[in-house]
Amino acid sequence: MQNIHPTPEPHLTRVGLDDRLVVLARTLHAPEPAMEVALRENAMNWARLGKTCLGQALYRHRSFFQNPSGSLVWSHVELSYFRGLVPWDVTKDLVVNRQPTDANLLRAEILLTTPSSFLLPLDWQGLADRSKRLASLEFIRVEPAFFGEYRNVMRDYCGPAAEKLLRTGKFGTFRAMETAAVLYHDPALTIDWNQIHLCELTPEGFQGFGPEFKAALRDEPSSPADNSNVFADLDRIRTVPYWTFNDPVVEADTAIAQEGRRIP
Repeated sequence: MQNIHPTPEPHLTRVGLDDRLVVLARTLHAPEPAMEVALRENAMNWARLGKTCLGQALYRHRSFFQNPSGSLVWSHVELSYFRGLVPWDVTKDLVVNRQPTDANLLRAEILLTTPSSFLLPLDWQGLADRSKRLASLEFIRVEPAFFGEYRNVMRDYCGPAAEKLLRTGKFGTFRAMETAAVLYHDPALTIDWNQIHLCELTPEGFQGFGPEFKAALRDEPSSPADNSNVFADLDRIRTVPYWTFNDPVVEADTAIAQEGRRIP
């Protein structure tokens, strides 16, 4: 008789502010196939961005999780990861000195990790072997007066719940990031956000993070008993202008898992 061994839980890492991970995010529209080819080739050649660059990832919009009031005006999101800071030469190349043949830049921003809520498996290799998963990109606007409260919810509830879901293999990664500075915002882009959450998941049957997180924390003895209302109460302090599912075009971001601290 064949012995069946359970799949071991993945070893996880948490990247915090003191790990000094900085992300340059670009929201782009590439209406011509040649523009995506150029974006893909540049992302694969991420080492050109210097010694502090840890990798890049490029995502192509596929569908919405929740229907927005209007159609999406961008096609791609690019994330470039750096240790410490984004060099000026990189900012000049990717944000300032745009060429007519480049994809249209709609927004560029610097992102920092949200407390206790940027989590990856130590052996993160992207979605190459998970064909049914897509990259969820959630664009969130938190009212500035509630930044502290929002970070507390992320630290005390969302981060621990996401950690449990990563351990069970439900999610690929959970990467919550908040906007530190907007470098460029196209005046034609009428929506705004100050948080981006990235998570690899299976869209079929997915009802949102609230139900997933509540279920994950339900049987945790260390979890506060009143967490059932926490996620519903987030509607009071934040809105979600766009929530999209995306195909990964390039995931050259495996090195960032080595930047954090291993979770016991």
